[in-house]
Amino acid sequence: MVQHNGMTRHVAFLRAVNLGRRTAPAATLVATVSGLGHRDVWSYVNSGNVIFEVDGPGHGLEDELQRAFEAVLGFEATTFVRRQAELADALAVDPFPVNDGDTYFITFLKDPLDREGRIALEALSNDFDTVVVVGRDVHWRMHGRSLDTRLRARDWETIVGRHRSTSRNTTMLRKLMAKAASKS
Repeated sequence: MVQHNGMTRHVAFLRAVNLGRRTAPAATLVATVSGLGHRDVWSYVNSGNVIFEVDGPGHGLEDELQRAFEAVLGFEATTFVRRQAELADALAVDPFPVNDGDTYFITFLKDPLDREGRIALEALSNDFDTVVVVGRDVHWRMHGRSLDTRLRARDWETIVGRHRSTSRNTTMLRKLMAKAASKS
């Protein structure tokens, strides 16, 4: 567990913000998390990523943050929280080769899938998309741009549930982690 002065660093990811009318300015997110009493709060790129430290294990953070964000933003703001150490572990997984031109996302799930759910989600893999489930994370490689995915949202939601996942590009996640390491 990454700790700094007895605090544990966490990263919150908001689902589907800064798209259309669903704006969530970084400054608003930082102020909201700071207002809850969390420390060393900062944001990385304006796409719903907030890094912060809490005293203790941080049980209940997802619900606490989601309620606060929804109150401030005025719309559904499904929030996913991972400890910095969990994010490092997810980035250390090497489930498939990634070639030039590929896009590689880690998709965060609200809850781990049962065996049948894992099998069903991985079965959505095709010649463009490869899906590998590891715990509460889905490693998703696309042979090209993410906009060209052949996975259908309806199929994904049938297995995972509506608003039960959010994805981030591993390139951005690695940069976020590098910045977090420089602040330790």
